[in-house]
Amino acid sequence: MKVIFLQDVKGQGKKGEVKEVSEGYARNFLLPKGLVQIATTGAAKTIEQMNAAADKKKEREKQEAQALAAKLSEMTVVIKAKAGEGGRLFGAITSKQIAEALEKQKIVIDKRKIELNEPIRTLGVTKVPLKLYPEVKGTLSVQVSEE
Repeated sequence: MKVIFLQDVKGQGKKGEVKEVSEGYARNFLLPKGLVQIATTGAAKTIEQMNAAADKKKEREKQEAQALAAKLSEMTVVIKAKAGEGGRLFGAITSKQIAEALEKQKIVIDKRKIELNEPIRTLGVTKVPLKLYPEVKGTLSVQVSEE
């Protein structure tokens, strides 16, 4: 029986895929749980429309991420911290503190998108890489100044 998967089913298929499964499996398990739909021409058109809408949404999110990356590359975030001799910080500046400083400037970025290999431990300007979307990367200048 040909079915269209409405959700991912482990070992069988992914959402939007059209596959042949045994009739008993489809009628007794997949259909009652709402995991699949019987493949008809109308159902295939509905799936195509859903996929087109999802593609448009992904493209819009990607463009928003590119615009945000361009905006952030021109910005410099200033973070004040206590420092000792030779410009060494007491403690360190982490991705969480950078995300909080960006929130104060009304830019919300998840701290996990800030790719800081190790915390910033010195005064001065540091370029921090950001991963805003799977194919969109940006950089942010973080200036650490003494309190």
